Amino acid sequence: MIGNQAGIDSLMLIPKYLRTKSDAGLSYTEYLATATPQQLDNWQAFEKQVALRDEQRALLASFTRPMPVLCTSGTWCGDCVAQVPMLAAIEAANPGIISLRVLDRDEHADLSEQVMICGGQRVPTVIFLNELFEFVGLYGDRTLARYRAIAAKQLGGACPLPGAPIPADEIAATLQDWVDEFERVQLMLRVSPKLRQLHSD
Repeated sequence: MIGNQAGIDSLMLIPKYLRTKSDAGLSYTEYLATATPQQLDNWQAFEKQVALRDEQRALLASFTRPMPVLCTSGTWCGDCVAQVPMLAAIEAANPGIISLRVLDRDEHADLSEQVMICGGQRVPTVIFLNELFEFVGLYGDRTLARYRAIAAKQLGGACPLPGAPIPADEIAATLQDWVDEFERVQLMLRVSPKLRQLHSD
C-alpha cells in the first residue's frame, strides 16, 4: 500500500483532471454491466460473502465530509472480484457522502499509468479525493490482510489450488482494512484546516 506519494505535483492528478475522471467513471452497478456473463457470476458470488458488521456500518454512516473515490479495476481481475464489492458495500453504508466511481484500467490508461504500484498497473487501485476533487491518497492493490494471506499461500509450504475459495476470516480482515482506510481518509478531511474553513466548523 502507498499513501501520498512523493512527486505527485509532477503528475496530472490535479482537480480538473480528477473531476473529469470521476464524471467518466461508472457506478458499481454500471461497471458490473460491462462484465461477461462468466465474470459477472464470479462477482455476484463474491458479493454474497461481503457483509459489514453493525459497528462498521455505524462508523461509515457517521462520516460527514464528501468523499469522491475513484477505483481503477478490471472485470477479469481476481483481486478486483475480491475487493471492489467491499468498496461498493462501504459506499452503500453512506451513499450521500461516499461516492465510488469505477474505471476500467485499460480504457483509462492515462490514469492507471499515473498510479502504478511497484512498476505495474495493478488493480484495484483506489484514489481518494476531497469534495474539491483534490488528491488525498492512494491505496492499492491489496490490503495488508490480503497480502498476508497471499504471502502465506505463495511463500509457505503448501500451494493453494487455482480458484480455491477465500476463507471467511480473510474476507472479514480485508474488509476491515478497507473500512480503516476510509476512516483514515475521512478523519484527514475532517481535520483539514482548508475544509474546516470552507465548512466553518
